[in-house]
Amino acid sequence: MQTTICQEKRLGDNPRITILNTEIDVLNVNETIALVEKYVQTKTPLHLMGVNADKINEVNQNAKMREIVNSCGVINADGASVILASKYLKKPLPERVAGVDLMQSLVALSEEKGYSIYLLGAKQKVVEETSEVLKKRHPNLKVAGIHNGYFKENDWPDISAELKDKKPDIVFVGITSPTKEYLIEYLQSEGNNAVFMGVGGSFDVISGNIPRAPLWVQRANLEWLFRVMQEPRRLFKRYFVGNWKFIAAIIKEKHHGKAEENE
Repeated sequence: MQTTICQEKRLGDNPRITILNTEIDVLNVNETIALVEKYVQTKTPLHLMGVNADKINEVNQNAKMREIVNSCGVINADGASVILASKYLKKPLPERVAGVDLMQSLVALSEEKGYSIYLLGAKQKVVEETSEVLKKRHPNLKVAGIHNGYFKENDWPDISAELKDKKPDIVFVGITSPTKEYLIEYLQSEGNNAVFMGVGGSFDVISGNIPRAPLWVQRANLEWLFRVMQEPRRLFKRYFVGNWKFIAAIIKEKHHGKAEENE
């Protein structure tokens, strides 16, 4: 199915930096939440993007992904390595905006303000458990609907029809990249004006099926290592090989910038 890239309207006036051909908003967590709420209130479509080293590597290998990421209305740094790289390149970002934490903050906001959410992704059991956990934590939360992530591309029109019927304010999408990004762009092109946020494995964490790294591990910027230890076969190449590739590219960009300054 052809993916139409939606050039989104930017409602924020915050600056952006560019790291390895990837635009990133200079936003902290609270600023991000306030900005996302503007999109919800004005019914302005938003692909809320979080980038880490793996996503930036993909941006530099996949032209379509680069176009999708850089067209998003809000692009957060969801990776300690991206924050460290921004400081190394002398264009520091304020803090990591972790996807699982941002999702839970937006869920809390939704309960407080009466916004509705939709959960799309993961196994049926996991997405059901995620919905139940969130409703127990937030009794007044409006869950417009849930759908597992086990569907094919020819099912996308049905997903779109379901969302148009339910009209959620925020859709959390927990499926793998790059299908996740292609799906969100398709749903937007079909006229779904929600805030769409890719949340990776957040459903597994919230439902309790995969433990979150202890707080001290998160603060030490080692949450990625904790995740590798949980799923070494799936994540070893992404993090160890991918992180070294990212580091090498950052060093090259730093030297390239110095060379330009000396010209």
